[in-house]
Amino acid sequence: MIPSASRTAWLVVALLFPVALLNYLDRQMLAAMKFSVMHDIPSIATEANWGMMLGQFKWVYAILSPVGGYIADRFSRRYTICGSLFVWSVVTWWTGHVKSYDELLFARSLMGVSEAFYIPAALALIANHHLGETRSRAVGFHQMGIYVGIMVGGFSGYVADAPSLGWRWAFDVTGLVGVLYAVPLLFLLRDAPKAVDANASVIPRTTGFGDAAKELATNRSFILLVLYFTLPALAGWVVKDWMPAILKDKFAIGQGKAGVSATLFVNLASLIGALIGGYLADRWMRRSERGRIYVSALGMSLLIPALFGVGNSSSLGVAIFFLVLFGLGWGTFDCNNMPILSQIVRPELRATGYGVMNLVSISCGGFADVAFGALRDAKVPLNVIFGVFASTAMLSVVLVLMIRPTSAQAGK
Repeated sequence: MIPSASRTAWLVVALLFPVALLNYLDRQMLAAMKFSVMHDIPSIATEANWGMMLGQFKWVYAILSPVGGYIADRFSRRYTICGSLFVWSVVTWWTGHVKSYDELLFARSLMGVSEAFYIPAALALIANHHLGETRSRAVGFHQMGIYVGIMVGGFSGYVADAPSLGWRWAFDVTGLVGVLYAVPLLFLLRDAPKAVDANASVIPRTTGFGDAAKELATNRSFILLVLYFTLPALAGWVVKDWMPAILKDKFAIGQGKAGVSATLFVNLASLIGALIGGYLADRWMRRSERGRIYVSALGMSLLIPALFGVGNSSSLGVAIFFLVLFGLGWGTFDCNNMPILSQIVRPELRATGYGVMNLVSISCGGFADVAFGALRDAKVPLNVIFGVFASTAMLSVVLVLMIRPTSAQAGK
């Protein structure tokens, strides 16, 4: 990569870091401020309704992710990203003004529509700016923005408890910040040159949505990657959405302490895992085209004991220890998904492919949220639920090792 191209590639990552932060901040704020929101909006009423609201967001987000990815691939990733940020920031602001469960449900649905266009476009843009030697690290740095957003959101329980602030104030502020950042981002962000997209030797070819879907559906390695991406997400979404409430109920601690305990340590560990996993994957790729697959499998292996441990923890300290182990594995897994996808599909289908991965993964994550709420109402033990999650992580290790990179895509 020539110096000017390298600077541009890393500038893209730097510009998208705060967008990734905002993308996950509002999600985590809602989880950390759950008790304040439910108290302020009595019509939510039950844990199952709360789970339905979380699931509704994910289903809308999931269904539209392939559409957002296709639009980004076909037209402009830059405009897709900036438009998504602006709209979801307006919706974030409005969320702070809802008065009923139905309004909150509608707001989260609109949030799902707007946010669905961001992640596929952003990761594809990064992958197209960063060729093989820096791709995992670049994606890892972007994902760090997500972890920072979740960590900051974890502290919002204290904001919700503050009489002079409250949960509505938090949504007002984060919404306004996103609207203001979308304007300069539009002028500073750049799409990757077409020559880079197609490795300078292949004429980019546009593909209709049906043809794109067929090409992906007949790619065996892509199907394996979708399954690999989905199974651990069942546990991942429950950890993100429910862990503050789990820790508060299980260890009888305050909402603020529960929010921080559930998000700070696991996401610091995820951040470290993304840094280490990205570095190791890029290094291993110098020796084997399966380097990223091996590193991702190692990260997934850490989730197995972590999930067993979280479900069986006897104290807050033990729970945090296993959440840290979960975070290390998750970061390593997370920073290599788009790089692995880039090894098995054409550059022109990266955002679409990631959108399909989101469709399946987040749809299932929505069902996991609803099911977890229902299981909590039914008093099913946590160790049973998290034991099932650990089993899915074991299966995921096998699935990723079955993926075979396409040599034609290895260096693009």
